[in-house]
Amino acid sequence: MHTLVTGGGGFLGRYIVEQLVARGDQVRSFGRGKYPELTALGVEVVRGDVRDQEAVAAACRGIECAIHTAAVAGIGGPWRRFREINVRGTENVLAACRIQGVSRLVFTGSPSTVFAGEDQCGVNESAPYGLEWLERHDAHYSRSKALAEQLVLGADEPGCLATCSLRPHLIWGPRDAQLIPRLIARARRGRLRRVGDGANVVDVTYVENAAAAHLSAADKLAEANSPVAGRAYFLSQGEPVNCWQWIDEVLALADLPPVAKSISFHTAWRIGAVCEAAFRLAGIEREPPMTRFLSAQLAKSHWFDISAARRDLGYEPRVSTSEGMRRLGQWLRQSA
Repeated sequence: MHTLVTGGGGFLGRYIVEQLVARGDQVRSFGRGKYPELTALGVEVVRGDVRDQEAVAAACRGIECAIHTAAVAGIGGPWRRFREINVRGTENVLAACRIQGVSRLVFTGSPSTVFAGEDQCGVNESAPYGLEWLERHDAHYSRSKALAEQLVLGADEPGCLATCSLRPHLIWGPRDAQLIPRLIARARRGRLRRVGDGANVVDVTYVENAAAAHLSAADKLAEANSPVAGRAYFLSQGEPVNCWQWIDEVLALADLPPVAKSISFHTAWRIGAVCEAAFRLAGIEREPPMTRFLSAQLAKSHWFDISAARRDLGYEPRVSTSEGMRRLGQWLRQSA
């Protein structure tokens, strides 16, 4: 199929592009960079911004299936930036799909859209969006992804545009430029603290597994009366891990000691509230070192039931957590 991947030069997007190319699909990437590594694969690289409606419409011309991974992530910054890129950008992608006759759209969502500050253990897709809590606690990324996902699922129309959303939790692996490097950088500066009692359990998702699920979803949407259409799915390794033990294992791959110091959840929450207020009053748009949302994510359990993805998408993690960690360690050593 002829597939468009928005954010094709990003962490997850690049793996999706590589897997599409490997199976013989014709691929077009849409993003703000040049990405010569994609051009070398034979990918058509189109430069543009999802906020530019005309550019998005042009990128969708001649496309059968769009995979929309482009988004701005983070725990801080102004709401308008998240709204413009994650919500309005998604509106532009949906409009472009309709204009250009794209028949399928797979959206990369987030499990944090249903987070409301409490433990989540074995949660399935019936969980409601946590929009009120997310808005009240300035969780702009998660709130914007929830609003965007609602738009995507609401746009599903039989015979016109089939849509679905995938919610991979804590994506990690080689070439990660966000989660893993930030953990390692904080640890090296002596600024990494365990939040809470260290007993919280979380899901993680190896990046190649998340990418493969996007291809499966794209294929399933092509089926008549597809059970995938109009639905969202949680993704993970299917084996939750202790959050802080897993972080210690990641640090060990970088030859760093385990996290030694800790603070209580309530202390981290208060620090997060102060940081948010200080950055807001000073007009600082970069991420604060702690937020209320981040403190809750680091201290609470959040793992999910992926039986729906297994049933409807045929999803099974191809790369085990242990093998993924081996590959991550190899990449870290090569990058050092």
